[in-house]
Amino acid sequence: MPSPSPSQPLTRRRHVGWTLALLAFAQLITALDFNIVFVALPEIGRDLGFSTHTLQWVTSAYAVTYGGFLLLGGRAADLLGRRRLFVTALLLYAVSSLVGGLAESSGLLVAARAVQGLGGALLFPATLSLVNTLFAEGPERNRALAIWSGAGASGLCLGSLLGGLLTDAFGWEAVFYVNVPLAGAGALLAYTLIPADGARQRGRSFDLPGAVTVTAGVTLLAFALIQGPESGWTSPVILAGFTLAAVLLAAFLVIEARSRDPLMPLRLLGNRSLSGSMAITLIFGATLNAVPYFMTLYFQSIHGYSPLMTGAAFLVPSLMIAAGTQIGERMATRTGMRLTLLTGIVTGAAGTALLATGMSAGGSYWNVLPGIVVMGFGQGLTWTGMWIAAASGVAAGEQGVASGMASTALQVGTALGLAVLVAVAGRDVTGLAGEALSGEITGGLRAAIHVAAAGILLSAFLALTFRRRQAAEPRPARVDA
Repeated sequence: MPSPSPSQPLTRRRHVGWTLALLAFAQLITALDFNIVFVALPEIGRDLGFSTHTLQWVTSAYAVTYGGFLLLGGRAADLLGRRRLFVTALLLYAVSSLVGGLAESSGLLVAARAVQGLGGALLFPATLSLVNTLFAEGPERNRALAIWSGAGASGLCLGSLLGGLLTDAFGWEAVFYVNVPLAGAGALLAYTLIPADGARQRGRSFDLPGAVTVTAGVTLLAFALIQGPESGWTSPVILAGFTLAAVLLAAFLVIEARSRDPLMPLRLLGNRSLSGSMAITLIFGATLNAVPYFMTLYFQSIHGYSPLMTGAAFLVPSLMIAAGTQIGERMATRTGMRLTLLTGIVTGAAGTALLATGMSAGGSYWNVLPGIVVMGFGQGLTWTGMWIAAASGVAAGEQGVASGMASTALQVGTALGLAVLVAVAGRDVTGLAGEALSGEITGGLRAAIHVAAAGILLSAFLALTFRRRQAAEPRPARVDA
């Protein structure tokens, strides 16, 4: 009997639960690796001689390559095979993490983080497209995406908490070393739990001109957005970065319109569910995905939390996000995407505004807890809903590039949102000290989060464009996941 293809539903195959667990584990690694380094940054800066201005590149190097290569990673998953790319990405993670832990210079550490970002850009679309092709569209896929989303939410908490524990106990190097056994084990298990890819597709190409222009364009755009607040928006380097990025991305669209085998078929933008999801994902990245940065500053700079205490403070939002992802799956299956996304967006905006209201220099964690709870739940609802929408109506052979398109929107949105919100939060604190200084900084953080809350509501209008429909499919027998 021939072995089932990866695009067939998994409900009749063995090891269904373990396969989904591995894919969720890969999503956990991606989320974990992005967050785990934050609390270790002060110690990294002291040991490797980073200046205040250059230390940001420990995180920015990851973000720039991650955002720049996502679309290429999605295409590679479709053409080279999703399991092949999944394993390759995890091995990149393992090797670059080992190099990062052994780094004795700032340049080598930044280079290792850039390679980690490349690994993430290959892993995320490969993992998401595997979920979308191994599980049938409808309730079965919705349930799988909810579990996958919940693992990502866990990474928010575990990244901060584990980063604090490892840094306090073993030093900053441990936040890199921990990835080596995790990624290595995931790569080995893939050969047992993920169906083989089969023969590579012939007659299809990577669309090299399109790949070069979009990768360079998005990378330059991410660089300019991340470096802009530091270098100044009118500096020659930043202006040149924006200009060249615009030229390259315009050239990419022209190339894709004329290519016989495009990297990103422009007709996919005609899929209302995918294009609407991309727009919502862009705003999600610019708002809800950027808020934890300001929460970290509030906890550590205003209230003096240690790395471990900061990680513990993120436990509640992570639990609420995880709960929201599970409720989001049920809502999407029973009531459709429109109501699911609207509920998540409005709840997230209300919680974000409540969080900002609770922030004060003399307040406590209990003052911001109500906002954290409401915001986290809305964030989880929206997160699951937007990934379900991004996969709806997309052919199995194009799930990789669709995943890359949506995840690129998320990364560009996050970079754009941080650039805008950091500018909003910036206050002139010259000559201030003590309570006056804390109050002024808190006011800036509060203003940035209020702007984020207003931005979240913009995506509610996009959610209204989704068709109002009830899920017609009956829920199948529960997958052992």
